[in-house]
Amino acid sequence: QVQLVESGGGLVQAGGSLRLSCAASGSIFSINAMGWFRQAPGKQREMVASINRGGSTNYADSVKGRFTISRDNAKNTVYLQMNSLKPEDTAVYYCNAFSLSGIQYWGRGTQVTVSS
Repeated sequence: QVQLVESGGGLVQAGGSLRLSCAASGSIFSINAMGWFRQAPGKQREMVASINRGGSTNYADSVKGRFTISRDNAKNTVYLQMNSLKPEDTAVYYCNAFSLSGIQYWGRGTQVTVSS
């Protein structure tokens, strides 16, 4: 089992920045990749960014150039630095871990609200 705890959400004005953190615990050795998803009201959950064991990253087109995913292996933590935030970035952001056996784990989510 893997437990994920997100932090760092909040309210920010358009153009501002936030950094989300996701601390992983439990069977850390089983994690192949971690990432961030988001879900806005009335919309499907979508992938925002991911990072795998080798350090390769992937981003949704809507956040490329504005968001950066990174990780601190010593702290078992993944970060999402969000710059130049837009009102359309408003959503609940979920941390995700994908294990080597194909199991997905989710955090409880953290609210990000961007005011115009």
